[in-house]
Amino acid sequence: MGKRAFVFPGQGAQYIGMAKEFYDQMPESRGIFALASEASGLDIAALCFEENDKINITEYTQICMLTAEAAILKALEKEGIRPDVTAGLSLGEYGALLVAGVFDWRDAFSLVRKRGIYMQEAVPAGGAMAAVMGLHAPVIEDICRKSEGIVAVANYNCPGQIVISGKKEAVELAAEKLKEAGAKRVIPLNVSGPFHSPLLVPAGEELSKELETVNLHPLNIPYVTNVTARKVEDIGETKELLRSQVSSPVRWMQSMEY
Repeated sequence: MGKRAFVFPGQGAQYIGMAKEFYDQMPESRGIFALASEASGLDIAALCFEENDKINITEYTQICMLTAEAAILKALEKEGIRPDVTAGLSLGEYGALLVAGVFDWRDAFSLVRKRGIYMQEAVPAGGAMAAVMGLHAPVIEDICRKSEGIVAVANYNCPGQIVISGKKEAVELAAEKLKEAGAKRVIPLNVSGPFHSPLLVPAGEELSKELETVNLHPLNIPYVTNVTARKVEDIGETKELLRSQVSSPVRWMQSMEY
């Protein structure tokens, strides 16, 4: 039998009604929503299931996403379904660390609630991100480096798809230059901030302080970190990886090794 991996999505994949079927049918999943609400001071079920504008605002999106992921994870655990390795894109790395046993559930919800607030506060005026299709990384990196304003590569998702991030005007100008350089498409992303860019350094510093108050448990399975796209088997570097992940480029499927 082959190995099984659990992969958790990041911010931008949220939608009204996510994990509603699990909430309705699984007591274990409802318990996760209750725990997340208690830890965050928010009504997570209302944010996830009722029409509202907050679901797409960073400080709310992140805790909602993690709660939905954890609710599904809890249902899978009840059925005895477990992975051999795990990974998550950006915020999704916290879901991966939950399944790997690194965080207590309450600690994870409290930490991610604060992570969302710190990231929102770091760029209250917002920013922009855009996915660049069909252009090699060195070309994109060079255009970002030479662009006016703050714009940088944020995600090395896979060959042929790289995400840029920064101030809105700088991202828009870079997008035009990338199209002129031969990009097949440049697609604006549905996010409320310039994630994984230098603009988020203050948020990473605040998150680092919070991480020092949280106890981490030994891994029960390996996870693949965003920062290096490498498998981690020792939690010694996890806190620093989570800090740097906020403002550094993430390398998703670029070079995963199993």
